[in-house]
Amino acid sequence: MDAYPDTSYLCSLYRRQVHSPAAIAHRGTLHEPLPFTRLLEFEFHQALRLQVWLHAADRDKGYGQIEADAMLANWAADVAAGVNRLVACDMDAVLQLAATYSEQRTTRQGHRTLDILHVATAVHLGARSFLTFDERQRALARHAGLKVPL
Repeated sequence: MDAYPDTSYLCSLYRRQVHSPAAIAHRGTLHEPLPFTRLLEFEFHQALRLQVWLHAADRDKGYGQIEADAMLANWAADVAAGVNRLVACDMDAVLQLAATYSEQRTTRQGHRTLDILHVATAVHLGARSFLTFDERQRALARHAGLKVPL
């Protein structure tokens, strides 16, 4: 497996953001479908729903349901077309690896639970690189031996 993404990368692919040009350009260099697990898909969908909730509370934050629905539809179309590919993983093995990374790094670098789980998933699946725009997650991925091309 060449690369495994996190949610910041997916959000940059499916909604125009500051990192979108880099995400789109990098995706064009991949020679295989973009892998994802159910955990990553869940966090991506949850992130969209949270933005809708934020927007409903304050129109200057997040984005509306129509935009979120379009992002979800584009995601589903890419999954159906094989552009993104669901991969299975052993969550017990991922959690064991995540616990190790947490013990080694969190008290010094403040890593969040899902960020650690995504890096551990990438390592468990044998990815060579990790796709993220989150600086702390980039540091953790490097610590785990992954390349961080973005």
